[in-house]
Amino acid sequence: MSQSTPPTAERTPSVDQLTLEEKASLTSGADFWTTKPLPRLGVPSIMMTDGPHGLRKQQGASDHLGLAASVPATCFPPAVALGGAFDPELAERVGVALGVESAANDVAVILGPGINIKRSPLCGRNFEYFSEDPLVAGVMGAGLVRGIQSQGVGASLKHFAANNQEHDRLRVSADVDPRPLREIYLRGFERIVKHTQPWTVLCAYNRVNGVYASEDPWLLTRVLRDEWGFEGVVVSDWGAVNDRVAGLPAGLDLEMPASGGRTDAQLVEAVLRGHLDEAALDVAAERLLRLVDRAQSRPAASGIDADAHHALAREVAGRSIVLLKNEGDLLPLDRRAAIAVIGAFAEQPRYQGAGSSLINPTRLEAALPELRRLSEGEVSYSPGFSLDGSGDAGSLRDQAVAAAAASEVAVVFLGLPAEQESEGFDREHIDLPAEQLELLDAVLAVNARTVVVLSNGGVVAVPFADRVPAIVEGWLLGQAGGGATADVLFGLVNPSAKLTETIPLRLQDNPSFGNFPGEFGHVRYGEGLLVGYRWYDAKQLAVAFPFGHGLSYTTFDYGRPTATVESTDLVIEFDLTNTGDVGGREVAQVYVSVPGSQVQRAPRELKGFASVQLGAGETRRVRVVVPRDELAYWDVRVDRWVVEGGGYVVAVGSSSRDLRGEATVTIEGDKQLQRLSLNSSVGELMGDPVAGPIVQQALAELMGGASDGDQEVPTFDVGMEKMLASFPVGRLVGFPGLPVTLEQIEGLIGLANLGR
Repeated sequence: MSQSTPPTAERTPSVDQLTLEEKASLTSGADFWTTKPLPRLGVPSIMMTDGPHGLRKQQGASDHLGLAASVPATCFPPAVALGGAFDPELAERVGVALGVESAANDVAVILGPGINIKRSPLCGRNFEYFSEDPLVAGVMGAGLVRGIQSQGVGASLKHFAANNQEHDRLRVSADVDPRPLREIYLRGFERIVKHTQPWTVLCAYNRVNGVYASEDPWLLTRVLRDEWGFEGVVVSDWGAVNDRVAGLPAGLDLEMPASGGRTDAQLVEAVLRGHLDEAALDVAAERLLRLVDRAQSRPAASGIDADAHHALAREVAGRSIVLLKNEGDLLPLDRRAAIAVIGAFAEQPRYQGAGSSLINPTRLEAALPELRRLSEGEVSYSPGFSLDGSGDAGSLRDQAVAAAAASEVAVVFLGLPAEQESEGFDREHIDLPAEQLELLDAVLAVNARTVVVLSNGGVVAVPFADRVPAIVEGWLLGQAGGGATADVLFGLVNPSAKLTETIPLRLQDNPSFGNFPGEFGHVRYGEGLLVGYRWYDAKQLAVAFPFGHGLSYTTFDYGRPTATVESTDLVIEFDLTNTGDVGGREVAQVYVSVPGSQVQRAPRELKGFASVQLGAGETRRVRVVVPRDELAYWDVRVDRWVVEGGGYVVAVGSSSRDLRGEATVTIEGDKQLQRLSLNSSVGELMGDPVAGPIVQQALAELMGGASDGDQEVPTFDVGMEKMLASFPVGRLVGFPGLPVTLEQIEGLIGLANLGR
């Protein structure tokens, strides 16, 4: 069967037509990037390639690490930048372009998006991930998946799960408690699987609570398939298989890359010896046949419009730039001004991360020539420092200082050299190179009108934030990032991106500090639920720039919000007005808190957002719908999602620490299904809808000081009530002064447990 000919139903074999050896062969790669064909039955191989922000299809034969030169492809802004747009429709447009380029290159599945949580700013692969918040990661990742798969190309959702560091990544056990695992680290995966059904899910290298992700039936079958309804293929990350015979029945369908037939033979032998049920192999082989069928059913691929894709990359990059600070409206720059451009990154852009996602761009824009093209005044350039260590550092700095002193404004490009952050290793600190900080100090000494433009894949410390009037966070912006940076600096594009991760004052303030990267094969997620801004808010820590922060060249006013329950969803509405004299886009954010909650919660959590474009002076009514299940927490007592009843505070604003208005709403809670026992506490009985009123009445009588014969029942004060609340109810039997029998308590418990 040719790669371009869709199979007919008659030509698509069923599993019962396959030999045992053929079934096994389908479940591992033929080489680094392709699956095995079955020539006897006309089943072709299909190709997978790296993503997630561009196609990385290797030219020629695969090398053993899969890092050889690749075909030219559009390098879009990586997730670290794209996430800041807070716009799933923009992400979907990028996904469509990725799908088009993949289809044109006969690629069936592109490996992405990566949606792991940015637990620590040190993670070397943070440039591939969207956020410290699972809602942002899930919503933006879903947009990419929809776009990719609209073109008949499969997405591969990765890395499943709890892959939040590079150190010892092939062996380390991410030890995570149930609530943070569900609410933080699995939540984005759950959203994308349920809403978009990616063709494949790529399981992580690491262990999760001691079990390799590639052989964890709880993760790959119970959660992914039984709970979330995943219908596609589970693929191993390249080299992630620890035990193929254990992994297959756990839910791992395809081992990549090729093992030279070694693990295929292990599967066959395990079936023949009765150590592996052949039915499990049948299931995996059937899933692979369906994947091949889907890939072959794709319509004929169209050509690639490289110019249109480059223009999209520039638009997306402009939408991804975060304006951190703009004191005195220094930005946008006057195009007639004399500008000193300083910093090697202006001429040699750092536009993507290193490792398996390294794209060979179709073209590459640097900021310096784009600034000169758009400027109407003099633009000088001084590298200021060397990216490769060559040249005299003092001489480079002196030249830059002289240029800054002679100009109206200095634009200093600072960032992390490529060798300091990459897949495969984590950073050791979040500081910019000392040489660059010294250069900035020298420039500021001669020109207070200084703009800093940052290029970095992970958060960096900004100790100069109180001294520099304007700071632009450029992240890694893809192949058109240089032009997009010039567009923003000159005001051709009004910046609108927001931070998807907190910029701390120092690394020691990060919630993972002291529990990263672990030791002796284990890393303890000791911060629990308090990841990212949740931690900084709970601890009331000062930060350099908060989650959700990002300025504009205009200003926005928020009207008083309303919060109502429609059907089962929470609906928030408010007026948003552009109060400036230029058009702009605001990412309005909705945060929810539950005062007096019975479980630990962060002070506030992002539950919705809207990217709204407004003309100067325009007002629009914004409506954000928060599905009821977004309000749930993972109840470890019943091992399921539960919506707590009571009063909820809904706040809207421009960042997690710039809230402009709030409303309160009452949410009806889910019925608790936890069975009560003699070991349940008095407080748990009091909170039960059946037993609670009876217990409260009994306590009220006791607190009234009723007597029993000659023995007086004690009167309870507030402190006694609190103590009793945690007292196991079964231990009240025979307690001096309490007129309660075992039969009475058992009867009360039995009544409360009816129907459970």
